[in-house]
Amino acid sequence: MTPALELGARVWSDLIDRDLTIVVPVGAVEQHGPHLPVDTDGRIATDIACRAVESVADGDVLLAPTIAYGASGEHEGFPGTVSIGADVLERLIVEYGRSVCRWAARVVFVNGHGGNALALAAAVALLRYEGRDAAWWPCAFADADAHAGDTETSLLLSMSPGAVRVDAVEAGVTTPVAQLMDGLRSGGVAAVSPNGVLGDPTSADAARGAAMRAAGASALATSLQAWTVRDDGRLA
Repeated sequence: MTPALELGARVWSDLIDRDLTIVVPVGAVEQHGPHLPVDTDGRIATDIACRAVESVADGDVLLAPTIAYGASGEHEGFPGTVSIGADVLERLIVEYGRSVCRWAARVVFVNGHGGNALALAAAVALLRYEGRDAAWWPCAFADADAHAGDTETSLLLSMSPGAVRVDAVEAGVTTPVAQLMDGLRSGGVAAVSPNGVLGDPTSADAARGAAMRAAGASALATSLQAWTVRDDGRLA
């Protein structure tokens, strides 16, 4: 990443009188099966956001340090998960947006964890009600499986192959998530999948992961340049 495009590498006097867009990756610290690291969601959000900001190559679009923690209560049946809960995450995003919009024109939160979505949407709705130009954007991939399966494993094999324990890759529960909801609501992921995987990572492929990363970054870059915010606060 070019330091000139990183908020964390700037000094305050670099940021005076500029029409700044701040891009904030939001991840989670939670179990991702026996083969993926607990910071998988943050890695994905950061990678997509970084590549998009580099693609835009506009000195007024800056990548902020990643918000590492999120709402991961459904994974608390496994060691390594650290959840701050939806209420705290929502408040964090609100206060972040209020603060950053004192000196930046706009802010977008790039979400890497589905469990963060409701908190992000609620926080952005309040920020926009208060007159701040805030938005959220999801790292979503076509035909993705639910958790620690083919999709996320392919992405990590492409971006951080050394972080994937390939000798520990094993299928989890492949039943559609809609059919697992009762168990998920009552006991979290541990109640429906002993190894924490919802999907089958044994078919994961680094080349497919690279293609997903490129498509995601391109989509985000296009959204950043157009800056059209939908009624639900999502960057279109």
